[in-house]
Amino acid sequence: MTDKTKDELLSDFVTTSHNYYRNQFQKIGASATFTWTFNWVAALLGPIWFGMRGLWNWALTFVILEAFAYIQLGRGLFGDLGASARDRIAQIEGTLAFRREQLAAAIENNADNVAVFERTITSLEGALTDIEAEIVQLEAGAIWVTLTGLISLIIIKICAGAIANSALEKRYSEWLSDRSVSAGLNPFRTAIAATFSVLVIGATVIHYAFPGVITWLTDFPTSPDIRLDAIDRVEAFFAVVIESGEWFFQVITFGIRSVLDALEVLFVDTPWPVIGSFIILLTWLSAGKRAAIFSGAFLAYMGFLGFWEKAMTTLALLGTAACISIAIGIPVGLFCARRPRFYAVVRPIMDFMQTMPAFVFMIPVIAFFGTGKPAAVVTTMIFGGTPVVRLTVLGLRGVPDTIREAAIAYGASKWFLLTKVDLPLAAPSILAGINQTIMLSLAMVVVASLIGAKGLGEDVLEALQYASVGQGILAGFAILFCAMILDRIVQGKRE
Repeated sequence: MTDKTKDELLSDFVTTSHNYYRNQFQKIGASATFTWTFNWVAALLGPIWFGMRGLWNWALTFVILEAFAYIQLGRGLFGDLGASARDRIAQIEGTLAFRREQLAAAIENNADNVAVFERTITSLEGALTDIEAEIVQLEAGAIWVTLTGLISLIIIKICAGAIANSALEKRYSEWLSDRSVSAGLNPFRTAIAATFSVLVIGATVIHYAFPGVITWLTDFPTSPDIRLDAIDRVEAFFAVVIESGEWFFQVITFGIRSVLDALEVLFVDTPWPVIGSFIILLTWLSAGKRAAIFSGAFLAYMGFLGFWEKAMTTLALLGTAACISIAIGIPVGLFCARRPRFYAVVRPIMDFMQTMPAFVFMIPVIAFFGTGKPAAVVTTMIFGGTPVVRLTVLGLRGVPDTIREAAIAYGASKWFLLTKVDLPLAAPSILAGINQTIMLSLAMVVVASLIGAKGLGEDVLEALQYASVGQGILAGFAILFCAMILDRIVQGKRE
């Protein structure tokens, strides 16, 4: 590549001030550390310069910083710094006038609480004096607010000018290897950067320096009728779904109830020595003697403090949600692993299930299933059912193609390939997904108690309602110990 070709490339990238940027880029490239350069145009234009050059990360940063500086300037030069204090004075004066009327009535009736009203009035008058002094102090400090904004703006401008050339040189290096990177001075990009910067800074300065002048900057322009109409439409939709799909929800409830009743018989109705020894033995076989000893200690803690039955009820509820989630999640993960288009549809649904707050999706669950244990199981499944799908897909996609191709070359059938190659190699990821599903399901114990689920979550909820610290801590440790036992059983000796 000749020098002329490099100059042409640089000219195509920067469009303007070719010689200036060539010298600056050479200076920056010659040093392995940060090289001090200063771009006066970038310092003056600030975020507009960075936006027109396609450096949007820096443009957004400097928009926020300059908006803060201009807000301080606007408040100091034009703003009413004592506005909020004057509002407090107006409120106190209204209260003071009311108390004076009460005092006059008490004196007229020779009441016993005259002294109380006099003390209240004296206190309010003292508060007025203090706030008036605060207003004087705030207004006197306007010059310092202005200086803070001015100094901040100067520092921000200096930083913008110092960073500009280095940021553009890095962008130029990226452009040389990838021509999809934006270059030159695009008029549309320049207009977007200028409009966005002016709107953001202008709107914020007007809002803070002249509050209330433009009302729609504070209050979003809407109408209560829009919200009320939306509520009516949503309620009508749910009414139609509930009425037409009642049989479907009854079938799901029956299935959940069947699994839950079976697990409650196993965990709750079985004598405690039997189920306790079974859990300890299972922990021993899965995670070793040390984990079994700790498991026995945790179970003893629950028993001696009277949490045994509630802990077993929690395990039954958790087991129902986890078993159904795993039974559905692993096949769905198997199907999605080799079908990217289907997974592209399923993934946003799982994102919605994980990001939606639990208290929000409890509302439609209650509408469809009522309150009680089946609704709690469904809520727990929604919150905790996605990790097993995601990690099953991740595990199967992580199986090396060379191993699969070798198995196919030796005549392996699809079933053999799945059971003898894919699943064994993906087992660590799948087991991690099962573990995460169980842990997330256990995290819903307290939330599920709000809609009628029994168990340890009920004790924690009661402790929150009555501020019973001791009860809440003890029940919380019981939930923690259940989680640790399940984690050791599922994870086993793989760690």
